[in-house]
Parts: sequence; C-alpha cells; structure tokens
Amino acid sequence: MAQAGTQSDTHSATAGDGGERQAAPDRAGKSFRDRGARKLILVLILVMAVLGIGLYLFFNRNKVETDDAYVTGRKISIAAHVSGYVSRLLVDDNQFVHKGDLLVQIDGRDYLAQLHRAEAAVEQAEADMVSYDLSYAVAQKNYPGQLMAARGALDEAKARLFRAQTDYVRQHRVERAATTQQNIDYARAALDEATASVLQAQGQLTQAEPVKANIGNAYAHYTQAQATLKSAQAELELARQNVDWMDIRAPRDGWISQRSVEQGNFVQTGQEMFSIVAKDVWIVANYKETQLADMRPGQKAEIEVDAYPQLHLKGHVESIQKGSGESFSAFPPENATGNFVKTVQRIPVKILIDSGLDDRLPLSLGMSVEPTVHVGE
Repeated sequence: MAQAGTQSDTHSATAGDGGERQAAPDRAGKSFRDRGARKLILVLILVMAVLGIGLYLFFNRNKVETDDAYVTGRKISIAAHVSGYVSRLLVDDNQFVHKGDLLVQIDGRDYLAQLHRAEAAVEQAEADMVSYDLSYAVAQKNYPGQLMAARGALDEAKARLFRAQTDYVRQHRVERAATTQQNIDYARAALDEATASVLQAQGQLTQAEPVKANIGNAYAHYTQAQATLKSAQAELELARQNVDWMDIRAPRDGWISQRSVEQGNFVQTGQEMFSIVAKDVWIVANYKETQLADMRPGQKAEIEVDAYPQLHLKGHVESIQKGSGESFSAFPPENATGNFVKTVQRIPVKILIDSGLDDRLPLSLGMSVEPTVHVGE
C-alpha cells in the first residue's frame, strides 16, 4: 500500500508539470496581445491629438486674440473756472448726472461786485465816447471857422492900423496952428493901439492855422474813448463770465468719479474737483506687431470680459494706432545707442462695441477683456 501511494503521488506530480507547461504559452500570448492593444490605443490617441490640433488650428486660423486689452472711454475732468469757496455741492461719488445739471456752486459775492463795477465803467465809457464824438463833430466846424475869423480879424486890424497911420501922418503934416497937441497924442495912441491889434490878430491867426491838427486831436480823443469803451466792455464780459462760472454744470451725461472736493472747500482756478465718465466705452487691445499682418479696420471682433464671464460682446476694429505704446512714452527707447535689444512691440488697436452690452453689468474703465479679431472676414 505504501508503494501504491508513492506511485499515485508520482503520477500526480507528472500531471501537474504538464499543466504548467501548457499554461505558459497561453500567458505569453495574452501578454503579447495586451501590448499590441496598448500600442494601438496609444497610436489612436496620438492620431486624435494631431487631428484635434489640426482642426483647432484650421478653425482658428483667422482669429487673432490677446489678453493685453482693457476697457477705456471718455473721462472729462471738471475744474473750477474761478476761485472761491464751495457754497453748494450737489453730487456724490458714482452719481449719474445729465448734461446741464448743476454740480457745484461757488460763493460769488466778490464776482457780483466786480460785475456791478464793470457795468458802471461801461456806462461811464459810453458817456465819454458820446461827449468826444460831439466834440469831434463840433471841432470839424469850429476850427475852420476860427481860422476864417482870425484871418478876418487880422484884415480888420490891418485896416485900423492903416487908418491910424494915415491920421498920425496927417497930424504931423498940417500946420501947427491947424491942430492941437491933444489931436497929435490921440493919433499916436491910435497908431500904437492899431499896431497892437495887428500883432494880436496875427497871434490868433497863428493859433487858428493848425486846423487839421486840432481836428485830429479831437478825433484822437474820440478814438481813445472808443478804446476805453471796448476795454470796459471786455471787463464787463469777463465779469459776466465769472458770475456764470460760479455755477458749474455737467458738460455731458455720465458718472461722477474721483471726487476730491467737499462743501466749504476753497478751490483755485483750474483745480480739478472730480471727473465725469461718459457712457461711451470701447476696447484698447495691445496686439503684438506680429499679429497685425492681416488686421484691418472694419473686421469683426468678439470680446470676453474677465469680470462678467456670462457677457459676450461683439464689435469691430475701428482703427489701429500709428505708433507703439513705447513711442509715445515720456522716455522713448533710443535704438541708435549701440546696445539695442530687439523686443516685440505692441500696437494699440481700438475696438468699438456693437452689441451685447447689459445695463445691469456696467463696464468700468480699466476692466480686463480678451478680444478676438476675425482677420479673415
């Protein structure tokens, strides 16, 4: 029985060895098939990746995008035209105002006094001009008349002198018994008086002769009065403007921003108090110069706003700036210094928004956006 058990064990061992030898080729075949499947899957993945990249490049071949872009618009600085204390402040931060709305009032009692003084100066200048105008009109008649009168007076004086000389000669030619010393003295006095009258008439004629000069002097006073009136009118206009500028009104619709003034503050002429951000906004996209080969004004654009992922805007290229950002900087690069390092420049492109805006999602200046321009359209 021990022998039988031994034989049985030997037979079992022999059968077991045969089974293992038969299973080994099966495992080898399965491993080979697995490696082949993995290679096939890897090849398929690579083919799909290449196909996907190709399709992406094909469908996006005419799209040029950048993330160096932002929202911009018109920001109007509101400054004081006149100095003074702010008596009324009628706006607050981020308040929407309409064109013509009263924003700030400046205490203008000093400017009202200047206005009244300027009005009085204009009235005085107008009266002076009227007076000199009349004087000029009178001078055009008086001075020629005075010249004629002076000439007549001289002729009259000469005639009296001639008569006095004749009387004086006659008194000395007649016999002494035919006249008296009194008559001789009278003739002498009359001659002296007539001589003096001629001298006086000649002096008056000399004074009356510069007719044109005297008329020109009267006209000069009139033109001076005209200039004084114009100067007074200019001062009056400036005073009226100062009074008008006491009330600062909105030049257009928009939102109050960067307010730096409070009621009671003293403001100087030209001091900025706040800004008004207008409704009109657009996109400035700083594209690389290598992206502009096919970009033209009028091409369509899609715009994504970082702050509002749900907002999809559509627009078009309005213009391309004639210069890079560095060329307009305070210290532009000097490429001729010998240590030039070439860098890709960025050119600002202005993109107008055509549709997609939502009043509930306002675009603030400076917001980051990502525009995509369809250069193939």
